[in-house]
Amino acid sequence: MLARDALVKQLRDYQDWSGDNVVVVFDGQGARPSSTAYPRDVQIFYARRGQSADAIIERLACKYAKRFPITVATSDLLEMETVNACGATCISPEGLRDLLKAARKSA
Repeated sequence: MLARDALVKQLRDYQDWSGDNVVVVFDGQGARPSSTAYPRDVQIFYARRGQSADAIIERLACKYAKRFPITVATSDLLEMETVNACGATCISPEGLRDLLKAARKSA
């Protein structure tokens, strides 16, 4: 739970610095999209029991990649191929860390 909270905080900071909309998808039980007090807060999705985060990511990428630039951070090669086929781009988790660090330095 602490790792998730730390990641969401870093992604929220990145969103504030970059102006990019950020969506994070977690495996595991939880609410549907998190309710947020601010319209531009990070959206958080949790996969339901029997559903994977990958399935949610693929659905979002296929639905929105034609209209918005979408970048997915994953180390799963099959997931990369799937979201690329939908029109999204991919970066590795290490690439995401570098992106977060670079945004922090430029802020």
